[in-house]
Amino acid sequence: MEKRNLIIYWTSTLLLSVGMLGSGVQQLMQTSEMLAIMDPLGYPHYFLYIIGVWKILGVTAILVPRFRLVKEWAYAGLFFVMTGALLSHLITGFGGIKGILGPVAQTVFIVLSWYFRPASRKLAT
Repeated sequence: MEKRNLIIYWTSTLLLSVGMLGSGVQQLMQTSEMLAIMDPLGYPHYFLYIIGVWKILGVTAILVPRFRLVKEWAYAGLFFVMTGALLSHLITGFGGIKGILGPVAQTVFIVLSWYFRPASRKLAT
């Protein structure tokens, strides 16, 4: 059981990290793909800088050992960013299934990574 949980944790954390780092860097660089996603949602371009920095810092906090309280905040922040993205796509109707697939998948990875994280990465209960 413990080995299975560790496999789920590292798989979901890896997928979460790759997705968040990739999109965070693209947001900081304000690539044409990111601008094409943000413009129909109605957010200003400077918002990409804010979200991009949050994503990169959040992944860093989750991957670095120790700092358990910071990890909790990072998981919460990434969860809010992804559920906010999901709601933005649903409310505006932009992107259809493809537009909501990324935020849904990342939200699932966040929850799985948080739930299955080892005791050394949890706050003391």
